[in-house]
Amino acid sequence: MREKALEYHRNNGIGNGKIETIPKVSVKSREELSLAYTPGVAVPCLEIAGNEEKVYDYTIKGNTVLVVSDGSAVLGLGNIGCRGSIPVMEGKALLFRIFGGVDAYPIVLDSQDTETIIRTVELISPIAGGINLEDISAPRCFEIEDRLTENLNIPIFHDDQHGTAVVSLAGLMNALKIVGKKIDEIKVVVNGSGAAGIACTKLMLYAGAKNVILCDTKGAIYTGRTQNMNSMKDEIARSTNPSNEKGLLGDVIKGADVFLGLSAKGALTGEMVKTMAPKAIVFAMANPDPEILPDGALASGAAVVATGRSDFPNQVNNCLGFPAIFRGLLDVRAKRVTEEMKRAAALAIAGRITPNDLDQGVIIPSVYDFDVFAYEAEAVGQQAVEDGVARINLEKGVIFNNMMNILEENKRRFFGENV
Repeated sequence: MREKALEYHRNNGIGNGKIETIPKVSVKSREELSLAYTPGVAVPCLEIAGNEEKVYDYTIKGNTVLVVSDGSAVLGLGNIGCRGSIPVMEGKALLFRIFGGVDAYPIVLDSQDTETIIRTVELISPIAGGINLEDISAPRCFEIEDRLTENLNIPIFHDDQHGTAVVSLAGLMNALKIVGKKIDEIKVVVNGSGAAGIACTKLMLYAGAKNVILCDTKGAIYTGRTQNMNSMKDEIARSTNPSNEKGLLGDVIKGADVFLGLSAKGALTGEMVKTMAPKAIVFAMANPDPEILPDGALASGAAVVATGRSDFPNQVNNCLGFPAIFRGLLDVRAKRVTEEMKRAAALAIAGRITPNDLDQGVIIPSVYDFDVFAYEAEAVGQQAVEDGVARINLEKGVIFNNMMNILEENKRRFFGENV
């Protein structure tokens, strides 16, 4: 695997790596060259100078996302620095193009200072229709996202938080159908209080969950706890753990209907699963090694199990989220992301599993179910219009048809006979 991975990332043409930029227009003649650059380019320049909104009409802004990272929390690798993060950001850009038709560009910043990152993104934002924050450590990532959302007029989306939250909520919606439980009646324990854990908790609460307990390495987070707390944990404590349960994971997992793991290998044991409620749901999403292996969870009484890995059933894969979410946002030139858009995206993903297909091992669609991206993009774009944050209003079906055309072209171009 080591040699295959290294070879995959080199010798792919000039400069190596996984992506490139290519022209969308012809410059075969002197006239076309004059239109592409001087003197013809002056015309759209002056149009934009007179009305900044026209930048969407005459430039790449309307289909451009900047994938921004400081390399402080890369996958399961930790703080490996901005240069070490480049292959991940390239990969993200690749998936944006293949599954969303979005032109995404890796932007790695040689600073882990919050103010520097915020100011840098602000300064380069005019070219972008949206910003995808990636692999920035908590709690800095929360302030960076919040400040950029406040200061910029384009959608800011931290995929480690919200992509995970959207796809896990989609899987949870379908898992609850299998076990016959309702989201407002279940007890959920989330293990891992980083960016993803807090975002998953917030989106579940928004979707109707009433009893969610968030745990970190010191145990349950509750109102009044002082050990190992920060501003985000203080905030989440006020809206979770209604019974103010205390103790370690093994204590508060008792009677829980759902375990959502965004923590570390081995954090959940079979003995803990046995203490959960009947027909328990276990989402063990730590990568590369889950909190508990599916076989162990099922043998201990879990009814439905999901992980973050592709070699097990029910992969919670962020790739199901961000390409389509941004496609919908860009198509309506959205100004920001709302909680209702995230919920709409989760519903669209969950809806691709029909009642006939729904099964213990089939609660989340595959990324190769290309249609899911079209339904999701349509749902997000229409929700942006309903939420009043879209610059343009597109009739229902326009985004869907646009996305289907993109996906058909990409299937021919990138997959050939393999789809």
